[in-house]
Amino acid sequence: MKLYAPQYLYQDGAFLTGMAVCTEKDTVKEVGRLEDLQQKYPRAAVCDWKDLILLPGTVNVHNHCFQSLLRGICADRPFLEWRDGSLYKYSPRLQKEHIYGGALFAFGEMMKCGVTTVCDFFYLHNFGTESDEMIVQAAKDLGIRLVLARTMYDWNGAPSGYVETVEQAVENTRLLARKYKDDDMTTVLPAPHSLHAATPEMVQAGHALAAELGCRYHIHVAEEPFEVEQVQAEFGATPVEFLDRLGVVDESMAIVHGVWLKESEIDLLGSRGAQLCYCPSSNMFLADGVTDIARMMRAGVNIGLGSDGACSNNRISVFEEMRMASILQKAHTLDALSVNYQQAFDMGTKNGGQLLQLPVGQIAPGYKADFVGIRSRDMSMQPISDSGEQILPNIVYSMQPTAIARVVVDGRLTVADGVLQTVSENEIVDRVQTIMRQIAD
Repeated sequence: MKLYAPQYLYQDGAFLTGMAVCTEKDTVKEVGRLEDLQQKYPRAAVCDWKDLILLPGTVNVHNHCFQSLLRGICADRPFLEWRDGSLYKYSPRLQKEHIYGGALFAFGEMMKCGVTTVCDFFYLHNFGTESDEMIVQAAKDLGIRLVLARTMYDWNGAPSGYVETVEQAVENTRLLARKYKDDDMTTVLPAPHSLHAATPEMVQAGHALAAELGCRYHIHVAEEPFEVEQVQAEFGATPVEFLDRLGVVDESMAIVHGVWLKESEIDLLGSRGAQLCYCPSSNMFLADGVTDIARMMRAGVNIGLGSDGACSNNRISVFEEMRMASILQKAHTLDALSVNYQQAFDMGTKNGGQLLQLPVGQIAPGYKADFVGIRSRDMSMQPISDSGEQILPNIVYSMQPTAIARVVVDGRLTVADGVLQTVSENEIVDRVQTIMRQIAD
């Protein structure tokens, strides 16, 4: 049993002093006054976080870990040119050890930025489920909590390693989901890629498998205008209208991006209890457009934040996405109140936990012991007055990675003094450099 004793503890929008968090193994047992918890649990080891702000770990609801290896390649290109010159060109060259190294790289970098849970939308099936196992192993070695959104992809215009039949995709995803169903650190769910990369039959199969497994399914929707035009031309409907025709728009749906949607589509998503994985930096980098987040919130859509892959962002920090989500919406709507700092912070923490259906993103009894310790005296966190009113705005709008001192996942210290504790950072960088030499032209 441990007692985390910070300078400030985040609770329901407030930053409290003199408080502590009691954890038992991997779970929060109680939150209360430090002196009270010390009397109640005299044998608990006290973790002195006296100069730190204790926050819930951030939740990255959408990432493609292998894309970290392609950062800086084919940058500043139109979407389809970027896709063909980076993803489609290099991903067929990746061997199993490269997939593992890329995941180690992506997860290690984001963990240093305060991510404690990541949903990785993974579609390199060159080696069947062995490819997926590389991602799982990398997450376990680093100690990050993983949701593997195993992609179901059957468009034959993509590299052959992406493609499976409907039957193969269902069986492989089901096999992995059942294997890890009792693993607190690993969750597997179906993810039909999109309406341009998965046939209607594949989308329906992903939805049906989610119902069978009792989980959500993830799908890219309306990221680019070409998808809207393609669906309209082929099926005579907009993307969400067509998905509804397929019978897959319900509370099990988590759409990614949702940039080019009509208001009626957004309202339909809200009325059916669907979720949104919002990736503002990626949408900006790829010139996708701007998702109507204000309308999404009014419609009742739960919104979590994702980094997307590191070759289309190019940072993989949820704190960064909080800032981007708020200021992009302000600029787009000309409304300073469109997304405030509290809403942006919630998107990156508790909303993400709800989207992934995991007890993460909050510091409360029964939730996982996933924490981030922020240096209150870091210059990017200043000023802080006695009232503490600037703390959350500073976290969302001004904080730099230098302020992130410690990360705890599942009760285990994974970052200390800003340095990974589970895998050598030098080892990760050496792996990445070796991989790039091996896959280069």
